[in-house]
Amino acid sequence: MFELSHPWALALLVLPLLMRLVPAYKESRDSVKVPFFNTLVELSEERPQEGAMLLQRDRIQYFLVAFMWLCLVIAAAKPQWVGEPIEQQKSGRDLMVAVDLSGSMQTQDFTLPDNSTVDRLEAVKYVLAELAQKRKSDRLGLIVFGSAAYLQTPFTEDHLVWEKLLTETEIGMAGQSTVFGDAIGLSIKLFNDGGSDNRVLIILTDGNDTGSIVPPIDAAKVAAANDIRIYTIAIGDPASIGEEAMDIKTIKRVSEVTGGQNFEALNRDELLAAYRAIGQLEPELYETISFRPKLSLHYVPIAIAAGLYLLYHAWSALSVWLRRKKQHAA
Repeated sequence: MFELSHPWALALLVLPLLMRLVPAYKESRDSVKVPFFNTLVELSEERPQEGAMLLQRDRIQYFLVAFMWLCLVIAAAKPQWVGEPIEQQKSGRDLMVAVDLSGSMQTQDFTLPDNSTVDRLEAVKYVLAELAQKRKSDRLGLIVFGSAAYLQTPFTEDHLVWEKLLTETEIGMAGQSTVFGDAIGLSIKLFNDGGSDNRVLIILTDGNDTGSIVPPIDAAKVAAANDIRIYTIAIGDPASIGEEAMDIKTIKRVSEVTGGQNFEALNRDELLAAYRAIGQLEPELYETISFRPKLSLHYVPIAIAAGLYLLYHAWSALSVWLRRKKQHAA
């Protein structure tokens, strides 16, 4: 359908009526007094006139002036064609995955469907590949952490790129320690930069925090204040000791503070079940955007006005040329 973007511009249509209140423009011309005036009048076949002369337009000129003004005012009102509504669905959730790349992730205690034994990181990659395929409505991000936390992939709707960068991660590339709290802190910053209202963080770790600037529980409280839900997945044997020991109490507390949930995965099946449980807790979410395409048509009345202007003057010039040619022939 048609609509005017600036309908108030139609008020300019009355402007020519106001011009009638303005007195006619007077122009003085120089004249030459000659002693042979009568002879000059006879030779030129002109008749002398006295007083001021008011130029008058013919009907065609009146029509053209009025119609061209109408075209220019309509163009100023910016007519446009508005199409049918178009709805688009966009990602409704930012989902950040934080993966522990400390040295303990190289422990080979996970099996794949083909019965091959792989380390913990490979098992995580296998399960996250399914996550990337099924969470098409989410913008995915990836953080890797060890001795420090690093952004591997910013939030993106291109899950193929996200999965590719995940496969390029290696054990120890972020250091051998586990800065659990710093990974949460980095995710908070990225969520705030992203601007989404629905924020979920999934953290996979097989160790305890070893020197974060902000303790994990304190970082979780800040995350909760920023409406971020954290789901933690403890990978490996909870009975491990030393630097590889898991602080299950802290891991669970991090999830509880933010309204999330904690899972323990001792094998691939439990890890896969944890992700599917998170999928049920955080179903796919879409945001629908509706808009109507608009095509501006302001150039149409301008083109019509310009075309009539050129046509009229071309016709006038042709008429004068034919008249002079006829007079010359006579």
